[in-house]
Amino acid sequence: MGTGRTLRKESHVRPCKTPAGKARRASAQRRRLVKFGLGEEEVKLMSDENVRVLVQRPTVVKKMVAKKASAK
Repeated sequence: MGTGRTLRKESHVRPCKTPAGKARRASAQRRRLVKFGLGEEEVKLMSDENVRVLVQRPTVVKKMVAKKASAK
């Protein structure tokens, strides 16, 4: 077990997340869901947390879209 510099360093140089960057990421994720096939109005009504969860699982989203299309 070392006691060198790497264990003493703190995260002082890590950049802070800005609200503008967060909004940019959220809008990019919403656009990605629309490309997967979800409706634009449906995506607008979703919360940011739901959008994040769905973007992580694109195959689930594509199955949802296919299921809705086959039901119509």
